[in-house]
Amino acid sequence: MKKLKRIPKFKNEDEEREFWSTHDSTEYIDWSKAERAYFPNLRPSSRHISIRLPERLFEQLRNIARQKDVPYQSLMKIYLAEKVKEELKTGT
Repeated sequence: MKKLKRIPKFKNEDEEREFWSTHDSTEYIDWSKAERAYFPNLRPSSRHISIRLPERLFEQLRNIARQKDVPYQSLMKIYLAEKVKEELKTGT
């Protein structure tokens, strides 16, 4: 069995990031003993915002959401994410 090196103490995340970008973790960690971790309640961070929409647009979104059986807020996030992805691809 290979003797593992001791992981140094880091002052901050930047220092740790720099260390791991230049070192092989297999010299410090026995990955054969690793266990899969599950974080069922972990959610991506989000920010609460308020947005004013024309009443007609809001009603149209709610109707589409009802037809798709999803909350209208979720539908809005999907639409926004799709449009942002599209814009980033085309560079406009």
